[in-house]
Parts: sequence; C-alpha cells; structure tokens
Amino acid sequence: MVKTFCFMLGLVCLLGAKDDVSIAKLFENEAIKGTMIIESLDGTERYVYNDERAHMPLLPASTFKIPNTLIALEEGVVRLDSLIVWDKVERSVRAWNQDQDLRSAFKSSCVWCYQFFARHIGLEKYNAYLQKLHYGNEKTGMDVERFWLDGELRISAYEQIAFLKKLYKNDLPFRQEHIDILKAIMVDEQGKNFTIRAKTGWAVPNGGEHHGWYVGYAESSKGVYFFATNLIIDSSDELPLRKLLSVEALKTKGILE
Repeated sequence: MVKTFCFMLGLVCLLGAKDDVSIAKLFENEAIKGTMIIESLDGTERYVYNDERAHMPLLPASTFKIPNTLIALEEGVVRLDSLIVWDKVERSVRAWNQDQDLRSAFKSSCVWCYQFFARHIGLEKYNAYLQKLHYGNEKTGMDVERFWLDGELRISAYEQIAFLKKLYKNDLPFRQEHIDILKAIMVDEQGKNFTIRAKTGWAVPNGGEHHGWYVGYAESSKGVYFFATNLIIDSSDELPLRKLLSVEALKTKGILE
C-alpha cells in the first residue's frame, strides 16, 4: 500500500511538472529548444524549463572536462603548471594550435589535450572512476579518446546538477588540492558580488542531434545556485546562447544583479 502510494505520488509530481514561466519566455524569445534547471544548494528552490528533456540522458561533450580534470590530476597525468606541448597538428579551433597548460586547455575546451590525458589514463581506470562517481550512465564503451564526445557516456541535466553539488561540497573521492585547482580554473565570470564557475560543451555526433551545454554554479549575495542548460544546436551561431540564456535566467531569478 505504501509503495503504491509513493509510486502514484511520484507519478503525479512528474506529470504535474510545469515550465518556469520566466525561463520559458527566454527560450521563446530566442526561438530555441532545450532545457534548463536552476537549483539552490539546499534544494528548496528549483526552476525548470522542459522537465522531460531535463531527465534525458545526453552526451556530456566537454562538460566531462569537469570530472576529467580531477581524474587527470589524481592520476598524475597533468599538474596545474604542466606544459602540454602542441603536436603541431592544425585544428579548426585556433586556440588549440599552440602549447597549453591545464588552465588554457580547460578554458579553450582543448579536445586534443584531454585526449592525450585519456590515452594515459585508460579505459579501465575511467570505468572505475565513473562508477565511483556515479557519473551519468557510467559507460565508456571501447574508445578511450571519444567516449564523452560521441561515444556511450550519457548524463542528464538533473545528474549534472547532482554532480556539481558534490563538487561544491568537496564530496568527491579526490584530493582537496585537486578539487581546489578545478574550482579555480572553472571560474568563467566574476563581478563585484558574484562568481560563476562553469563549463560549456558541444556534442556533434554523426547522424545524431547536436546539442550544447552550459553547466556550473553561481555564488552571489543571494546564495549558491546550480544550473544546467542544454540546447538543441542547429548552427554554431547559436552556441553563445548556452551561456547567455543561463546568465539571463540567473538574473531573472534575482541570483545575479
């Protein structure tokens, strides 16, 4: 009887989930499809647009650089001051065509840098870390260089939020010095009364839906709020909307001034 009641209550909550009006308006104004979650640290405040898509497991793309940075640091593959020597292969992103350090590799979403890390870490260790972290579906498949780009790894917007909360609370199985390094290089924007730590992502699987992420958390005078934005991307011209919509939503909710 109790199980039946709990199931029915959960079903009612799911079916009754309504789009946040102000966030829906932002999506409508830009004529773009996707989802967004904004949630307070204690979970008492939550604003959602497109709850169905927010539960959908999707390729993490470069948002996986958040846990991947911790894994690479923990495995000794890279340090904050390491020089990552460019392999002289010209790539489409100009910022990638030079030597990197960890901070620049993270900021520019340098794919070849993190593929270099991945080859040294290996699938066996990745699988162990994903299970330990309960990250998404915890699947790598067989391609160590591409499992987060167009392989088998999937994560939902809700799962992104859950992972980010663990990161903020230092509740992850990594040395504190490595968590501190990650938090430092995640700073994407700072103002007088706020700091945003975040990462973008752009998944472009062959024959599949292209989508973009902006995930992270904002610390302001109002508190700490976590966000996960995922947009269906039809053109690279839409990529700036990942951050733009997220920041506008945070302002609309009074989290940012």
